[in-house]
Amino acid sequence: MPNAVICLPTYNERENLESMLRALAPLGLNVLVIDDNSPDGTGQIADRLAEELDFVSVLHRAQKEGLGPAYLAGFRRALADGADYVLEMDCDFSHKPADAVRLLSACENGADLALGSRYVDGGGTENWGLTRRIISVGGSLYARAVLGVPFHDLTGGFKCYRRAVLERIDLDAIQSKGYAFQIEGTYRTLRAGFTVVEVPITFVDRTAGQSKMSRTIFLEAVKKVPALRLAALRGRL
Repeated sequence: MPNAVICLPTYNERENLESMLRALAPLGLNVLVIDDNSPDGTGQIADRLAEELDFVSVLHRAQKEGLGPAYLAGFRRALADGADYVLEMDCDFSHKPADAVRLLSACENGADLALGSRYVDGGGTENWGLTRRIISVGGSLYARAVLGVPFHDLTGGFKCYRRAVLERIDLDAIQSKGYAFQIEGTYRTLRAGFTVVEVPITFVDRTAGQSKMSRTIFLEAVKKVPALRLAALRGRL
């Protein structure tokens, strides 16, 4: 197997973490749990499992700063540890563990970034209400139109990056904290001239724990998209 690391951010995911790690065990991939000092004890569970499972390591962060900073810290650790491929994945089983191998295969077969896409043929969502669907589909359409890119699912958080991408794009310049981080990462990858593909996935809404979506995260994404486009037009991206 290639040297691949799944970055798994956790904040109050004690109900999901052990089940997720055991579900990932047969895949033969390394997993880096990134815990932002969860008050529910998720970090302690991660440490216990890391002692038992040799494919698991843990990165503890002092406080909750958002999805973006957590992933960036994970990317840097994975690169420092020699990873050739770095994956993003949710801990709440919204992303099916077996699909991680499909994203990795897309990169092994030539893609620089593989996006798990809900909105291409073969993809979809389960257990979502109408409001959630409208927000998600609308957000992707908005980002696609403003940024002028052809991809259907720009807000998804199930991805596989080739090492060269993360080394090339300026991780220090990424300031997005919420789901705008997903849009920005893909857009910077495209602007750097890398190849991006979409791999169909089915996204299943979580059954345990609490969603991290908030009004602040939503508004950040609304503002960040035109800011990225403007930076690109000015040659700053």
